[in-house]
Amino acid sequence: MSLRTRICDRFGIEVPIVQTGMGWVAGPRLVSATADAGALGILASATMTFDQLESAIREVRTRTDRPFGVNLRADAEDADARVALLVRERVPVASFALAPREHQIKQLKDAGIAVVPSIGARRHAEKVAAWGADAVIVQGGEGGGHTGAVATTLLLPQVVDAVDIPVIAAGGFFDGRGLVAALAYGAAGVAMGTRFLLTRESTVPDSVKQYYLGRTVADTVVTTRIDGVPHRVLRTDFVEELEHTNAVTSLPRALRNAVAFKKMSGTSWRGMVREGLAMRREANLKWSQLALAANTPMLLRAGLVEGRLDAGVLSSGQVAGVIDDLPSVADLIARIMNEAEHALKRLGDLT
Repeated sequence: MSLRTRICDRFGIEVPIVQTGMGWVAGPRLVSATADAGALGILASATMTFDQLESAIREVRTRTDRPFGVNLRADAEDADARVALLVRERVPVASFALAPREHQIKQLKDAGIAVVPSIGARRHAEKVAAWGADAVIVQGGEGGGHTGAVATTLLLPQVVDAVDIPVIAAGGFFDGRGLVAALAYGAAGVAMGTRFLLTRESTVPDSVKQYYLGRTVADTVVTTRIDGVPHRVLRTDFVEELEHTNAVTSLPRALRNAVAFKKMSGTSWRGMVREGLAMRREANLKWSQLALAANTPMLLRAGLVEGRLDAGVLSSGQVAGVIDDLPSVADLIARIMNEAEHALKRLGDLT
């Protein structure tokens, strides 16, 4: 079945499905498998050095000749250099975890690159649309990682009504019924993270994948104890421990993680401070919350790369509770499109 929407034509993809840029998860193997299956795979760069990103882009190109995207942090120390890299490498799509700067959007668009920020509020969608964004990914509160409080079913129609650019729905999607529901709301497709994390091509350790599969829809928690802003993760003993720490007892861990991330990423202290201050302005954080900001990449690495449930966290949407298998990416996308076809047929029978 072919369900062509505006994002299919803009991104050069065959189906209106996007695999989100999950740190430590969305590497060349998963991104290229998604692209080969006709969807848009997005490479996660926030946890990569500049050289690692350059290498990852080229590896994706050796694995597939289909379009793909790269996710950037607009407030990163070398954000402009990464934008220039995408222009030089002619990456088809640039996505942003936070709203990009206006000059970054212009530079990418002038090079023919589609710009797709992720947003969690109508006003943010209106702002980036006015700056020239080609589409927006709208994540409701059901989604994993950093998330808001408004459910997708309420946030999505708000944004669809507010902007003229394509809107991609995220938060709570995992099958063809959800894709049809999003299209009915006026979206141009869906973006999924947890569902793609739980595929064969995902590099997350098998033991961690099995832990995800054993969870229910009640087994996630939104906590601010990781990095100061609301973050949906799987509930574990370690997360429960974080929930009961205070700013004084959690500060030493945050400082250790800051030092570790600085060493791993090559970011300068000046750059880390600049990124932290930008995050404080964007999310209206208290200084005590800001001190936790460096926790995120290292705690996610411990969970999603090293498989350490005793010392790491696992970002997850609530959909983990309704996923019970680990298909290949190709099989997953084919199944979603088949389910969408049956859902549309049922709706057609009603009329």
